[in-house]
Amino acid sequence: MTSPLTSLGLTIPVIAAPMSGGPTTTAMVVAAAHAGGLGFVAAGYKTPQAVAAEISAVRAAGVPFGVNLFAPNPVPVTADAYARYADALAPEADRFGITLPREPIENDDQFGAKIDLLLAEPVPVASFTFGIPDTGVIRDLRRTGTVVVQTVTSTAEAEEAAAAGVDMLAVQSHVAGGHSATLHPQRAPETLDLGQLVRAVIDTTGLPVIAAGGLSTAADVAGVVRAGAAAAMVGTVLLLADESGASATHQRALTDPARTETVVTRAFTGRPARGLRNTFIDTYETRAPLGYPAVHHLTSPLRKAAAAADEPERLHLWAGTGYRDARRAPTVQILTALAG
Repeated sequence: MTSPLTSLGLTIPVIAAPMSGGPTTTAMVVAAAHAGGLGFVAAGYKTPQAVAAEISAVRAAGVPFGVNLFAPNPVPVTADAYARYADALAPEADRFGITLPREPIENDDQFGAKIDLLLAEPVPVASFTFGIPDTGVIRDLRRTGTVVVQTVTSTAEAEEAAAAGVDMLAVQSHVAGGHSATLHPQRAPETLDLGQLVRAVIDTTGLPVIAAGGLSTAADVAGVVRAGAAAAMVGTVLLLADESGASATHQRALTDPARTETVVTRAFTGRPARGLRNTFIDTYETRAPLGYPAVHHLTSPLRKAAAAADEPERLHLWAGTGYRDARRAPTVQILTALAG
């Protein structure tokens, strides 16, 4: 692997994807490095103080690592559309005895404070999802020695990121689990095979690439490396890892033989995301508006209540199309096997 990651001493071309909301733990990040790969602290949804604590824990292990941030790229929702969806969800809230926010909550996940943290105490790698940071942010991070990686889902997005001055691109396929990293959530993502997308992005931008999305076997990893990727990023196959922080409800759903498909939905967060099909998606997908982060904050109390009650039919069960390959094992073992 010759890329900006080469100096980190990686010995396998496999990276543990940042999975916000619980699945990625500091233990998983450290284990990914011990396997010879790389892990990312998932900074999304956390306070700057919590992110700082996780960075300190990983740094104390003396391993290379990255930090992934949600870059602001708001998807506004109208007050009327928000109110209609809140009304539709009211029976669900009543069932759990909880109250949902009546007004849209719009925020930027404390992006500025998290950037200040990374500038004050530089990390080896910083990656961004959802939006592209200002060129000044990218420049300042690179000046500290941080490798800057931008997640994209198309050649057009890759060109935008290259123009902004990033070092490297994480190219995500439409079959990836969890949120699509698309910069334009109003549009359907490109459906190119990941290997084809990787080659197209490299040809278009000349930047080194990390391939992500739907990679769950050693053959998958080998395929994207042959296509030109410097590394493969995997997430769904780590959801059952010993170091995973995914809820027991989520983990059981991944191994439930009755669950036979994943679908892309905006019902939970107002942004397209892929997860195991369940009753909530079937009931509310056609009623849910685009609107991030407002819809995320609207359904958050409901999802927390469902998790506490062990009700998978009302929980976001994020998973990519390769979820059947997830297995219970140490992260080191999973990543080493994927490296072939």
